[in-house]
Amino acid sequence: MPPAKEGRVEMPQLPLSELRVVEIGSGDALGYCGKLFADFGADVIKVEPSGGDAARKIATLVDAGNGRHESGYFAWLNTNKRSLSADLDRPAGVAKVRALLESADLLLDARHPTVINASPLSHENIRRSQPGLAITAISWFGERGPYRDYAVTDSVCRSLAGLVKLVGPIEGPPVLPRDGQIGVVAGLTAFIPSLAGLYARDHQGARRFAVSALEAMLQISEFDTALALESGFTRPRIGINRFGRGFPVGNFATKDGWLGVTVVTPAQWVAFCNMIGLPELGPDPRYSATAERYLHAEELNGIIKPVLMHRTAMEWFQKGIELRLPLAIVPDMRELLTQPVFRERGTFAEVTIGSASFDAPVLPQHLTRSPPRPNGRSPLAGEDDDAALPAHRRLASRAATADDPLPLKGRRIIDLTMGWAGPTATRQMGDLGADIIKVESCQYPDWFRGTDPRGPYHPERTYEKTYWFQMNNRNKRGITLDLTTETGLTLLKRLIRDADAVIDNYAADVLPRLGLDAAKMLAINPRLLVVTMPAFGMTGAWSGCRAYGSTLEQASGLPSVTGREGDPPTMVHAALGDPIGGLNAAAALMLGFMHQKNTGEGQHIDLSQVECMLPLVAPSIIEQSVTGKSSVRIGNRHPVYVPNGCFPCIGEDQWITLAVRSDEEWQSLCRIMHRPDLAADPLLASAEGRREEEDRIEVAIRHWTSTVRPDLAMVTLQAAGIAAGVARLPMDLPGDPHLVKVGHWQSVDRPFMGPHLLPSVAYREGGADLPYAIEHLAPTLGQHNEEILSDLLGLTKPEIKRLRHDGIIGNVATSKQSKAKVAAE
Repeated sequence: MPPAKEGRVEMPQLPLSELRVVEIGSGDALGYCGKLFADFGADVIKVEPSGGDAARKIATLVDAGNGRHESGYFAWLNTNKRSLSADLDRPAGVAKVRALLESADLLLDARHPTVINASPLSHENIRRSQPGLAITAISWFGERGPYRDYAVTDSVCRSLAGLVKLVGPIEGPPVLPRDGQIGVVAGLTAFIPSLAGLYARDHQGARRFAVSALEAMLQISEFDTALALESGFTRPRIGINRFGRGFPVGNFATKDGWLGVTVVTPAQWVAFCNMIGLPELGPDPRYSATAERYLHAEELNGIIKPVLMHRTAMEWFQKGIELRLPLAIVPDMRELLTQPVFRERGTFAEVTIGSASFDAPVLPQHLTRSPPRPNGRSPLAGEDDDAALPAHRRLASRAATADDPLPLKGRRIIDLTMGWAGPTATRQMGDLGADIIKVESCQYPDWFRGTDPRGPYHPERTYEKTYWFQMNNRNKRGITLDLTTETGLTLLKRLIRDADAVIDNYAADVLPRLGLDAAKMLAINPRLLVVTMPAFGMTGAWSGCRAYGSTLEQASGLPSVTGREGDPPTMVHAALGDPIGGLNAAAALMLGFMHQKNTGEGQHIDLSQVECMLPLVAPSIIEQSVTGKSSVRIGNRHPVYVPNGCFPCIGEDQWITLAVRSDEEWQSLCRIMHRPDLAADPLLASAEGRREEEDRIEVAIRHWTSTVRPDLAMVTLQAAGIAAGVARLPMDLPGDPHLVKVGHWQSVDRPFMGPHLLPSVAYREGGADLPYAIEHLAPTLGQHNEEILSDLLGLTKPEIKRLRHDGIIGNVATSKQSKAKVAAE
């Protein structure tokens, strides 16, 4: 093997060091998926056209030396990779890639599906000659469906995914966040099944997956979809500094800096009122319930805002940690890069390309025995054309078939998670065949079964009827154990003894107080993966911080770069932190499984959910690091596409998002709007000229869109090759024609719930038209107690009966008043 190039550190203990991955195509999702492989040790070879990937020229640019200017964001996405030049429209380029694939384990292919099918390097041709090569195709809309060939941008995809319309001023327009987030979500979504397939490749063969970025983004909007399906309506757009259905939830100015607040439960409201020195507000019946505070938001704003100005954001935040309140400092990019809590955890590290260097986020999968490379060197285009690749032998020799089990079949995960983030992680694993044992207690069920135990919660068992619990807990088995008792803890330890992994998403101090910290669990089972995922990780001054998904978004700094200049830091009105944390935890589990398989060792995976959010803000972090400042917020406008925005259509609160990406598309838009005067205006012929006249152009667009139905506007613009998408509401998604056609929604029937719809995975295996069928619906409380306790732990029927009598296990949620009754039953 030739010596490693400067900056490329060979670390054979990394979980993926035995893999070779080839990337074809372009895009953020491809880059981020490949980065996950490369930074964890895989030999990743990026195939670029002569002259390099066009994304190398997207700002922010860094001076790489010798007159070369490279995209800092592109460099971050491609750390620790090789770059080979090959033009796939020429026979020589095709032959070069075909030879390269002969030694690869996985092909990551981001070419458009129609391009793939028409190419000599079609997947059908490749698999015919190389059945042992795993393939993952990554595209905006998948390989089938009416949107497959649509022109698209990040904002168009977000709009179709139901992630735009609820954000922004009440009167509109909805707010379009900055680019870069979809690539992270889709890249993670592609990485998880790809690595699961490689994990089982030696005995199951190589798998082919096709990943849809649109369906990946539905993992974020599905919570609001569930709420809409349950209630029959979607919450309204409530303003730029409000969040969700509660209050106070948003960003508040303080004496110095912005404070992110998320107060949900009655106890949190009382604690918050005590913290700000207004204890009389806590028990006030006008404000004690979440719904009442929501209705009195403006009145409460008038009371709360002046009080918060008496202290700094840091002072309030520190009080919040003491009171176990979900508060956050909302930093700008300069503050974010200098916060000691991140520097001490190694959250940022240097990226180099050519002679340039800058800081950027490190991958957040903090495996304590096998952490990722802390960023590193990114190759210049074609840098490895003349280098000899080290020999590599592919392990798989055949393609997986329909007779092969799912790749994680036989792996067992003890799921101690609640809510959204942790259950999302284990859902990913369950979808791929792992045996997930969800542990709740009758005294404290998963809070996604309901946060308010008053009213019908117990007598009508509403905890069995919440829609969002069903979505997050499919393909799992459920058990109840009272972990506040020695018996319950002992039974959990027995389950851990033979498990492959255990995961919790409690605050950092919860399980250690029960005597179940990572070290103690590893003492029980040295090959165990122990995944913890509090807001700021298990170490550091802020490890005790409580958080919801909104808290994580606030702490990541994302609101400081979203929206319009002069507005408060702007939230995206979907609890991003939860599904993003869940996807990252699932990726961490897969990486841990690979290390476990290679070495037989277990380890603690110390995940910080705030750090999981930082890749979504990486373009802005890199801009700050490179230039020393952040660009002003430009609202719905775009740094490259002109015009770009979300415009009103005919009907009440109807909107269309569109982007003009070229001068030719501008001419097409003028024809559609019947504006030959604009088409002929020389001032508007170029993007630079149109940017000077953006106000005038947007008036013209609004005049046309306000006369057209949004779906018709989308179809008309797409027919002309213009990227456009309807700003869907979450409740629109079950009826979206593309999602219906590709089978994203599966009809199921569960006790207490009756018939309802559940979402599918965001990928298809092989050439399948439909996703994996949902094998098991979310468990009712304690549904599998007898099955698990008898089959896995060998308990007898009398022993199980005694556990039920003592309230250690059960099938009914218990209040203080009903515990005695349940025990008697």
